[in-house]
Amino acid sequence: MLQAPRPATLAELRASGWVSKPIKQELHDNFLRMLAAGEELFPGIIGYEDTVIPEISIAILAQHDLLFLGEKGQAKSRLMRSLVRFLDAELPYLDIPGCPVHEDPYKPITSAGKLLLAEKAPHEIPIAWWPREQRYAERLAPGTKFADVIGEIDPARLAQGTSMSAEEALHFGLIPRMHRGIFAMNELPELDELVQVGLFNILEERDVQIRGYPVRFDLDVLILFSANPSTYNRSGKVIPQLKDRIGSVIHTHYPRERDLGIAIMEQEARIDLGGPYPVVVPYFMREIIEQISIQARKSKYIDQQSGVSARFSIANYRTMVASARQRAARLGERPAVPRISDLGHLYSSSLGKLELDLMGSHQLSERQVLDALVAEAIRTVFEEYVDRHGLDEIARIFSHGVKIEVGDMLPSAAYAQRLARVPPAWEKAFEVNASTDPAVRASCVEFVLAGLYATDRISRSQTHGRIVYEI
Repeated sequence: MLQAPRPATLAELRASGWVSKPIKQELHDNFLRMLAAGEELFPGIIGYEDTVIPEISIAILAQHDLLFLGEKGQAKSRLMRSLVRFLDAELPYLDIPGCPVHEDPYKPITSAGKLLLAEKAPHEIPIAWWPREQRYAERLAPGTKFADVIGEIDPARLAQGTSMSAEEALHFGLIPRMHRGIFAMNELPELDELVQVGLFNILEERDVQIRGYPVRFDLDVLILFSANPSTYNRSGKVIPQLKDRIGSVIHTHYPRERDLGIAIMEQEARIDLGGPYPVVVPYFMREIIEQISIQARKSKYIDQQSGVSARFSIANYRTMVASARQRAARLGERPAVPRISDLGHLYSSSLGKLELDLMGSHQLSERQVLDALVAEAIRTVFEEYVDRHGLDEIARIFSHGVKIEVGDMLPSAAYAQRLARVPPAWEKAFEVNASTDPAVRASCVEFVLAGLYATDRISRSQTHGRIVYEI
């Protein structure tokens, strides 16, 4: 069935029955319709179903400007960008050459828009359409100037003879250009105080002043902010008048459960585990990667005000998979299966993402802190598996002088050879990740050995990437 052509003139738009709405009303109506229809409201957002999303839903229905308050890596920017889905697919505006503002065809706010309606008949006034994806603009606060988001007098136009008191002399910033759209400011506390005052005027009166010239626009814009609690709550970082006029504060958080963190990690890593060297990731390896982040978020050596981003887990997961795939390509093994020894490459993806607590680190290096976090993560996950599978008896094997060498470039078949003279108790270990595949079993062997070492059941020596476990 062919769709009717979009109105191309103001007369056609009026005949179509299109109704102009403020942007907050537009979001309200579309959100309410999708909510009643049972549609998925925030696709790709995991772990916020019972906490953050209900608060956002109420804020949208309350038609508030919003502040997303949380530590780094808690999907604040993604949540802000996700509000675009509640806009109309396309929005009509007056097609005025050179005008940076997408004017409401019924209620223009610029002199150019008002002049067009006054001088031409409705059938002569052209209409263009603004897609929802273009109705969102985002800015990072550090370095942002008043001219960037509000506007400035344009020297070129003054040179052409335009009066400084004329609206045509102004160069509009992002917010006037987002009239009838969404503007988001990341890291609000880092925003210059002068710009904060300009935002306060927009939130309060929906007007701005540019170098003393009052631009009394009836701006229609939804304004979003993000901030870290440690800086937002610090006295003097955000002017009280601006805080007071933000309608709703949405508190974000890290995943409350490890399985949710793993789901986020795998979704955001976007790794193709297929291809010429397919990768099989045992679940205990995923648990360890996420547990490293969990340990970091409660470590006395890490600055907890800074936080530990979900990107920490994502980058480490990608590094672990890459190490396994490199081994598979070099040794001609399929599938590639990550092992504990692959975690030795996490320095490249971890260092720089952790901010040490200078008071609590006691002069430990970042590498030493990471090593401690990895060891604690292995111990935590291993003890959970011991409770389920009873792996203690394997430690007794080493009391008979058994030594087992492992390493990130050791072929999987070598593990089977090393275990050939070991009692059947090792079969118990393979219940951790049931498989007869040599690469999967090699990963299980390393997990159990690392776990026994982390729980002080066996000892370990390490040289040139090779690790030897013994009693």
